[in-house]
Amino acid sequence: MNSKIVVTDYAFPDLSIEQAVLAGCDLTGRQCKTEADLIDLCKDADAVITQFARVNANVIAGMPRAKVIVRYGIGVDNVDLEAARARGIPVCNVPAYCVDEVADHTLAFMLALTRQVVTHTNHLQSGKWGLVGPLTNLKALAQLTVGVIGFGRIGREVVRRLVPFKCAIRVFDPLVPAEQIRKAGVEPASFDEVLKTADLLTLHCPSTPQTRKIFNRDSLAKLKRGAILINVGRGDLVDVPALTAALQSGQLSGAALDVFDPEPIPAGHPVLKMPNVLLTPHIASASPTAVHKLRTAAAELALRAVRGQPLPNIVNGVPGRG
Repeated sequence: MNSKIVVTDYAFPDLSIEQAVLAGCDLTGRQCKTEADLIDLCKDADAVITQFARVNANVIAGMPRAKVIVRYGIGVDNVDLEAARARGIPVCNVPAYCVDEVADHTLAFMLALTRQVVTHTNHLQSGKWGLVGPLTNLKALAQLTVGVIGFGRIGREVVRRLVPFKCAIRVFDPLVPAEQIRKAGVEPASFDEVLKTADLLTLHCPSTPQTRKIFNRDSLAKLKRGAILINVGRGDLVDVPALTAALQSGQLSGAALDVFDPEPIPAGHPVLKMPNVLLTPHIASASPTAVHKLRTAAAELALRAVRGQPLPNIVNGVPGRG
């Protein structure tokens, strides 16, 4: 009997790339919206590939045959890692597929906000001419201190791009040795030191129990008044009501968000009409090359699992069982 591999949900037109990699396997894809849908789909799967569906403990409990759960992406916060560990199911991600895209998107956000690109585009398109707002809104990166939260693959690439702009850069990552940060030509700092000194703060850490809502009313109050916040990491790193209040009060002079909590952003939310906020719909990772690499890598991980081959990128400490 062919191995059964299921895809719980996907944002692609079809699964042709996965089918090419998984030729000879029984591949089934759905757009699961409920826990019941997920349980029904995964109950006899040998491997599960998921994108945004909530693969919780109940879903995992109904996977007697699964040899792996693969996440389309870097973050794995939609999968209950502990429940999978308890059942001996390895969870794998695809950590290297969109590093350049997200780093580029971060720089685009930084430059667009500090140079007020969108504000002035909208001004001209409305038939007006001239400077919008006070001159102090226009900044050069060379005159700013940039705080970077998280020094993984993407955080490092953001720093590499920032160094030629001659800004001061301070990095917080409790999992990376200070000497490794210094070797990148930037300064390691504590969380509070980064907050107190940053004119512009950019987030590149995963969503974990320790980092969820790490940017809340208290931490946002420690920022310099008028600082800028950029989040291309995970929406739940930031307490949204606290972010909204900070933007309304002027504690933050601007924000750029590719992620939000929840997604999609609810209709009528205040950030949708704030002229000092740039928004994109969770597409920082997107490019044809990145998406092809992501889909191919996810399918290859599933194939390795059903063949009993060693698995890379296991994030929950469970070795592949074959």
